Amino acid sequence: MKIATYNVNGVNGRLPVLLRWLTEEQPDIVCLQELKAPQEKFPEDAIRAVGYEAIWHGQKSWNGVAVLSKGYTMHEVSRTLAGNLDDIQSRYLEVIVEGIHVCCIYLPNGNPYPGPKFDYKLNWIDRFKKRTAELVEQSDPVVIFGDFNIIPTELDVYKPEKWVHDALFRVEVREAYTEILQQGWTDALRTLFPNEKIYTFWDYFRNAYGRDAGLRIDHALLNPVLAKKLIAGGIDRHVRGWEKTSDHAPVWIQI
Repeated sequence: MKIATYNVNGVNGRLPVLLRWLTEEQPDIVCLQELKAPQEKFPEDAIRAVGYEAIWHGQKSWNGVAVLSKGYTMHEVSRTLAGNLDDIQSRYLEVIVEGIHVCCIYLPNGNPYPGPKFDYKLNWIDRFKKRTAELVEQSDPVVIFGDFNIIPTELDVYKPEKWVHDALFRVEVREAYTEILQQGWTDALRTLFPNEKIYTFWDYFRNAYGRDAGLRIDHALLNPVLAKKLIAGGIDRHVRGWEKTSDHAPVWIQI
């Protein structure tokens, strides 16, 4: 089974790119982030036409997450992260697909640092850590897939010295990511490529993609049950080079 995540950066504006990638790569389960579409504007019919059913949590203009399934029955668990009743941002979705607990997240960016957006990010992470502590102990396989907006280590960013005061690379969020891993999660990509420079995001500016000046911020975390079944994984880097594409590339694992 192939499970993937892709920050599409606008599901309707990038729909031809998304449909092309789905058709070419045929992942079984897909997590999407940054839909930038209200609930009623999600392109369900177009996605179904290429063989996928969808559960989505949209939001006007920003945010939004979805889980797609090709041939497997899905059951929604939750679309809210506990701990803040006032948080209305569409960043979280849990779905059961073929016995696999799939958690799709779009963690807050947090910039500019310091400021209220960074404070919101830290609060969101604290709430998220409580849920990950529960999920890691489940007897069923669990994958947390999505855009974490966290650069875990210096190996995961081009010229790390320039990112020290960026909310994606602040010591607070890097330590939080480490604490989540210490709960028992496996970082799938780093497990498969322990010492390699691998990026999942390249800015649109300054020819970042052409210079390979990227970041690794899209992650796949596996609980111990699923980590034992990890076979392969990778980044569909070439998709970032397509016309009118997202600034992220799809990330995938095979179990």
